[in-house]
Amino acid sequence: MRLSIVNSLDSKILIFQGVIYFNFESILSIIIRQQFPPERSPTVKVTVSQQQLAHGLSLVSRAVAPRSTLPVLANILVATDEGRVRLSATNLELGISCWIGGQIAEEGAITVPARTLSDLVNTLPNDPVLLELNPKNQVLNVRCGTSITDIKGIDAQEYPPIPVPDLADGLELNVSDFKEMIQQVVFAVSTDEARPVLQGVQMSVNGTFITMAATDGYRVSVRKAELEHPAASPFSIIIPARALSELARIASDGDQKIVMVTPPGRGQVLFHLRDAELVSSLIEGNFPPYDKIIPTSFKTKTILSTAEFLKSCRQAEIIARDGNNIVRLDIQPAVEGAPGVVEISAQSEETGFSEIKLAANVEGPGLLIAFNVRFLREVLDVMKSPNIVLQTNANNTPGLLQQTGDDSFIHVIMPMHLG
Repeated sequence: MRLSIVNSLDSKILIFQGVIYFNFESILSIIIRQQFPPERSPTVKVTVSQQQLAHGLSLVSRAVAPRSTLPVLANILVATDEGRVRLSATNLELGISCWIGGQIAEEGAITVPARTLSDLVNTLPNDPVLLELNPKNQVLNVRCGTSITDIKGIDAQEYPPIPVPDLADGLELNVSDFKEMIQQVVFAVSTDEARPVLQGVQMSVNGTFITMAATDGYRVSVRKAELEHPAASPFSIIIPARALSELARIASDGDQKIVMVTPPGRGQVLFHLRDAELVSSLIEGNFPPYDKIIPTSFKTKTILSTAEFLKSCRQAEIIARDGNNIVRLDIQPAVEGAPGVVEISAQSEETGFSEIKLAANVEGPGLLIAFNVRFLREVLDVMKSPNIVLQTNANNTPGLLQQTGDDSFIHVIMPMHLG
């Protein structure tokens, strides 16, 4: 390194590598930058499949905050992660991440508006998509085919930290079985924001036994199952229904496992899949003692075809929806060799009258009882057996529905006033 200093009147002329400088600070700054170069800003340069990118964005976009005082929460985090591309979104209560394959040229991260990126990717042709970040202005360049788009982003440093789970003590759940459990209870949660506890599903685990329950005060859905491996210790938590619905949506069918982790002291639950993760805040509070309202004995047992009963409820709902959703079930046991019958009727002053008769196997005395037809339809939608059992006592006590030959799933529904 050659450095010459020449006196010139009241200042000094510096000759550095053949260039003349009249400012001493200029030459010092150059020397410092050469000897101690500044740390390079993180960048991103990856190539991914358009289809995989579109699918990944559709999975995580549901966790984006629609309205927030933090602009970064309207963004999706795009980051390289151990040879794959990670897409993440959160509204601080629910977070979803997924990983897709790609060719990574440069490691880094950026957040970009969720709607802008999703809408753009959905319009791109089925060609490789190049994502390249300009770290100087936080602009993500998206190239696909003849399309070139620049999207203004926000530095990934401003994005909320995403928890990294310790899966060692996690609880293993079979995907297909757990999705069925979710579907059979989540519809019964309350939509009343004044009662947040009823907006969640209680999950209780003891040894190898797991129970999920949901109620809105008018019905109770309870699903039990047995785990392959026992839990390290018993626990009971309340998970928001929306989080479980999103988990069922992003979890693919098959025999893969879900690992559930509840980090101590954080009030969160995390579900880890092979290519996705979902983290959710838990609901604090005491879940109502639903087991106290489940009847233990019955006078009348009615067996009906699940498909026929569901079809009849859908037909009756057309009339009942204009009359407080009330549907009457007139349960009639067999008489003099004639088979048992259940007459399903609905009436509305504005719409009219409907009646459907179903063949049934009835044990016990006859009964006229009324239920909310929407409640009946929703539980019948998730019944898996060809026939269902409806057990009743009186027209002012709860009825219980379950699948024939299976007591792992029960649904209790309160009756309505006959009028």
